[in-house]
Amino acid sequence: MKMSAVFLLLLVSIPSSMAQQDLPRREPRRLSCVRCCGPSEQPVSIISSRYTRMSSDPASSIPKVQPTIDITILKGEKGEMGEKGYPGEAGKEGERGLRGFNGRKGQKGQPGPQGHSCKQLYAAFSVGRRKPLHSSDYFQHVVFDTEFVNLYKHFNMFSGKFFCYVPGIYYFSLNVHTWNFKETYLHLMKNEKEMVILYAQPSDRSIMQSQSLMLDLQEGDEVWVRMFKRERENAIYSEESDVYIIFNGHLIKPAVE
Repeated sequence: MKMSAVFLLLLVSIPSSMAQQDLPRREPRRLSCVRCCGPSEQPVSIISSRYTRMSSDPASSIPKVQPTIDITILKGEKGEMGEKGYPGEAGKEGERGLRGFNGRKGQKGQPGPQGHSCKQLYAAFSVGRRKPLHSSDYFQHVVFDTEFVNLYKHFNMFSGKFFCYVPGIYYFSLNVHTWNFKETYLHLMKNEKEMVILYAQPSDRSIMQSQSLMLDLQEGDEVWVRMFKRERENAIYSEESDVYIIFNGHLIKPAVE
């Protein structure tokens, strides 16, 4: 019995010793220190350096939440229009534009004054009107349709005005035929000023009425006839076959001889 027990113990101890001989022995791992800081820096603890690495890692960092505000919710109603501001400073002058299209041809103007070297020191006109005229406005310009004398065309038949080209003393006369039961009231005008009146009261018969005067005119002055309407009807008479309305004027003495 004792011998058998010893034999069994030997059989068990042999494989375990053989197994220990076959397996290589592992030496314990030694931890080596790696320098992670410069010579002038202080060493950082393992925990703080690990925390720094974790915080710098975007995967492990905590996401930042930025709140957004919807401005349309907070937007108020449209306000009233403010007062007009002061004008700003003038800008720089722009470049010159392109030349425009030619305009329409104007009407022919009046003859210009003659030069002193060849100026004719004469002026005379005599014009008439064959049509009767009733005053429809408060003031009415009298024009003439018949030309007897118009030296150098100083009297404008279109406007009914005498234009002074030669300064000096002039003589003017106005002859009209009154109308039955109607008032006759006219002004002989120098520019826009009334100089004399030709007047006749209403009557059951018509008569010839005249007025004359002398005027000292300067170059550019105008002399013309105007009807003046008051409460009564104002009119002058004439016919196509005869001339009853005459306006005359001529130079007596020029200012420069």
